[in-house]
Amino acid sequence: MNDILDWLLTTVQSVDPALRNILAGLAIMLETSLFVGLVMPGDTVVLVASTGVADIGDFFWLLGCVLLGSLLGESFGFWIGRLFGERIRASKLGQKIGEKNWRMADAFIESRGGLAVAISRFLPVLHSLVPVVAGATKMRYRIFIRWTLAACAVWASAYVGVGYLAKSSYEQIGSSLKFGGLIFVAIILVFVTIVHFAKKRLEKAAVKMVEEDKAAQFKGLEG
Repeated sequence: MNDILDWLLTTVQSVDPALRNILAGLAIMLETSLFVGLVMPGDTVVLVASTGVADIGDFFWLLGCVLLGSLLGESFGFWIGRLFGERIRASKLGQKIGEKNWRMADAFIESRGGLAVAISRFLPVLHSLVPVVAGATKMRYRIFIRWTLAACAVWASAYVGVGYLAKSSYEQIGSSLKFGGLIFVAIILVFVTIVHFAKKRLEKAAVKMVEEDKAAQFKGLEG
C-alpha cells in the first residue's frame, strides 16, 4: 500500500502549485454553480489537491483559491436568480432538477433566510439551488454573501485541513512503517464518514425547520 500511496502523493505534488490550486478553486466554483454543481465532484478535487500541499504558505494559498472559488460560484448562482428568476426554474434544465427540490429550496429560504444559505452549503442539491432561490427573493446580496462566506470558510478549512493532515501524518510517521499507508486511509475514511452522517443530520434538520415553519403558519391562519 505504501508504494501505491507514495506514487499517488508524488503525482499530485508534481503538479505546479499554482495550476493545482487554480484547478481546485475552479472545480469548487463549478460545484457551487447551478446545474454543473449537481454533477461536479468539487469536494473530491479539493481533497486530492490538499494532499499536494508542501508547506503552510501553500496551505493558505490553496485555502484562499478554494474559498474564492466557492464565493464566486455561490455569487454566480445568486445573480442568476436575481436576473432571471422563474425563467431558470421553468427552463428544461430547471425542470430536470425537479419541482420538489425547488420547493424545498423555496421553503428553506422563506423560513430561515440567511441561515438557510449557510446550511445549504453542506447539503447535496440544495447547495446549487439555494443561491438561485435567494437571488430571486428580496434578500440583499450583502446578507447572502456574509452567510455564504462563513459557511464556505468552514467547508474549505475542513477539506483542505484534512487532506493536508493525512499527507503530513503519513510522511512523518506512516512512510517508515510497513502498513503506514493505513494511517492516511484511516484519516480520510473517518473524515468522509463524519461528513456523510453530518450531511444526513443537516438534511433532516433542514426538513424539520421547514415543516415546523409550515405548521406555525398553519396555526396562525387557524387563529
